[in-house]
Amino acid sequence: MFSPYFSSGNSSFKFILDILDGMDDWVRVVDRSNSVIFINRSMERDLGIRDLAGKKCYEIMGCGDPCDNCITDKAVFEGKSCKKIEVFNNRIFSVMSSPIIADDGNVYYAVEVLRDITKEKEMERELIRQNQKLQHDLEMARKLQMQLLPRKNVKIPGLDFAYLYQPCDDLSGDMVNIFQVDRDRVGIYIADVSGHGVSASMLTIFIISTLNKKTRSPSRALYRLFRQYNLGDFDKDSYITIFYGIYNTRTRVLTYSNAGHNCAPVIIGRNGVKKLYMPAIPISNWVDDPKYYDATIQLDTGDRLFLYTDGVADQWLEEPGKITSDGFIMETLSEKNSDLQAILNKIYDYVHTRLENIGVRQKDDITMALMQPVQSKGC
Repeated sequence: MFSPYFSSGNSSFKFILDILDGMDDWVRVVDRSNSVIFINRSMERDLGIRDLAGKKCYEIMGCGDPCDNCITDKAVFEGKSCKKIEVFNNRIFSVMSSPIIADDGNVYYAVEVLRDITKEKEMERELIRQNQKLQHDLEMARKLQMQLLPRKNVKIPGLDFAYLYQPCDDLSGDMVNIFQVDRDRVGIYIADVSGHGVSASMLTIFIISTLNKKTRSPSRALYRLFRQYNLGDFDKDSYITIFYGIYNTRTRVLTYSNAGHNCAPVIIGRNGVKKLYMPAIPISNWVDDPKYYDATIQLDTGDRLFLYTDGVADQWLEEPGKITSDGFIMETLSEKNSDLQAILNKIYDYVHTRLENIGVRQKDDITMALMQPVQSKGC
């Protein structure tokens, strides 16, 4: 029996039914006994139903028994709006059941809106699949990038070397490398690519594959790298900064050049601290014919060459890039009889703690390298 609110002469009820009839979503009105007393035109057309007499809400959805999770009962008997997902004829519907409160304050009916979300669910599944594939690809790229780093505890006669590499994302725009140029010479570079993520990591691979590892002139190697870079179609926002040095283990002379790497490496030794500052244009398409220069410096036993990127220097120092102004870092780098890797780990812990103390998340890759000439066995 209908509430007086739903009597055929109730103009408010007719107005509501006219609105429901005009909706593209399926809409039905169900009473307290689960009988359907109204479906709108969309539902009537799609299901081919003409006579609702005695039909239950679950029957018109092809079920022989009431649903275990009947949101209609909750809407009618508890006065609560409820929502669930229901599959019908291989289509997925979002079903919202809401109580209709009569003038006397009672609930005699619930109105249910069934929205076909099949396409949305298909898109959601596809997005999840694509995201899983992307995560898999990112993980593969990360592993590849990690494999391209120097081996830990690499043994080079006449030289101690250690590095620390801590990306802020899955993929890094930083790169550090050390390799044999010839019998007496060792190449070492540290690079920082603009941006983060896949594009930045691809440029680090470009550096590894393109940098000439045979020439004894770092400046010539950087100029060739510049030329190769400009064969590609990169935009103005992409660039590479790189410091490249070639160390002669026999003469202990470091020949170096710089392509815009603003984190000037420092040498810490008996003569204090020396910055290897050399201004130059990054590897980019900003100019047509940049000039790169070589410089040399003699290293003594016990001198340490510290290389780093702006992830170490620019996030919290009072003077951005002025790492030599930080007493703790310089004291740590000067520690005698300390393992090089332990020194870098100590600096990283210090930087990480400083960032936590000021409430700043690591927003850039942190890469450091430390090199120290040693007395070769048999010399």
